[in-house]
Amino acid sequence: MKKRVVVTGMGAVTPIGNSVEEFWANIKAGTVGIDDITKFDTENYKVKLAAELKNFDPTLYMDRKEARRMDPFCQYAIAASVEAMKDSGLEVTEENAERIGVIIGSGIGGIGTIETENKKLLEKGPGRVSPLMIPMAIGNMAAGNVAIRFGLKGKCTSVVTACATGTHSIGDAFRTIQYGEADAMLAGGCEAAITPLGVAGFMNLTALSEATDKTRASIPFDGERSGFVMGEGAGVVMLEELEHAKARGAKIYAELVGYGSSCDAFHITSPAEDGSGAAKAMTDAIKDAGIQKEDVDYINAHGTSTKYNDLFETRAIKLALGDSAKNVAINSTKSMIGHLLGAAGGVEFITCVKTIDDSYVHETVGYKVADPECDLDYVTGKGREMEVNYALSNSLGFGGHNASIIVKKYKD
Repeated sequence: MKKRVVVTGMGAVTPIGNSVEEFWANIKAGTVGIDDITKFDTENYKVKLAAELKNFDPTLYMDRKEARRMDPFCQYAIAASVEAMKDSGLEVTEENAERIGVIIGSGIGGIGTIETENKKLLEKGPGRVSPLMIPMAIGNMAAGNVAIRFGLKGKCTSVVTACATGTHSIGDAFRTIQYGEADAMLAGGCEAAITPLGVAGFMNLTALSEATDKTRASIPFDGERSGFVMGEGAGVVMLEELEHAKARGAKIYAELVGYGSSCDAFHITSPAEDGSGAAKAMTDAIKDAGIQKEDVDYINAHGTSTKYNDLFETRAIKLALGDSAKNVAINSTKSMIGHLLGAAGGVEFITCVKTIDDSYVHETVGYKVADPECDLDYVTGKGREMEVNYALSNSLGFGGHNASIIVKKYKD
């Protein structure tokens, strides 16, 4: 029999708060974390806006020497994991270390480090490239550094599925505990790709919004949406086997009950036009949870604010839920924090847990102009007080990767 899995800790660093408490308070206030890019000169860029972390200080989580040896994506993962670990109250000992693992991924990894070291190579020659470049840049080092930080000797892997990375990481950690391979797992995603090369690449792909109005840049499902806004940060949760959590008197936030994963096998950047791939991930998650489609109260949509993603995701929700689609409250957290790429699923999973805990579905901020083809309930105008028993979170990644996960209000 598969084991039950619950959430006992959460940690986040986001464009609107460097803790879960601060993040959620700003979510409820409708705070938009999008502003002018400050990390580099955008004079030659059509894209001027991003959702950067504010006032992030890595030395709050590690010493300066350690921070210098990590790309920001790893610093963010450490910061979120420190909060999640502390929140969980789980003590790592010599006896239990091999039963606690890590699955934390990044969609892009240390692109900033690669840019810096490539400049050294071109300007000063190969002898000046840092010997730490590789361990700073490779994507698995978020999970590796977190495991080293806490001495976690259980399963430690890194998922890379572009913008579905965070959700797949949590889903895979869920399965690991379900099948008895671990008692607890730190899981989620991290990203730090607001760099000259990162923004230029997405910009020339015409994926990014070129809007200059900060309140109308990331506007998921809006008829005037024109692309996504790059964000950065990390979202990490502690997942734990139910009986293990109860035995140590842990606070239980919610229960994770369903996970679905699929591939569009359609296009390198666009979701399947009919939404069939994303719909399969949702229906598989619903089946895995042992519930009916009518039981889903709320969907935290991938909702990137690109023309095709929001349209095709709307079609996917209709395909997966049928007539029930019109009764579900849907929102996009990206309307406030932009698109955190590989970290998005982790932060949005935390949003689902907080939504259940607080009985509050946040507004899709900035929505003004209706799109006739996006005709579902996107919670516009203001947030909504409502009881949520089942929340579903979607993540869709370049390459056709789809992931859906279902969180349930915990009942013993």
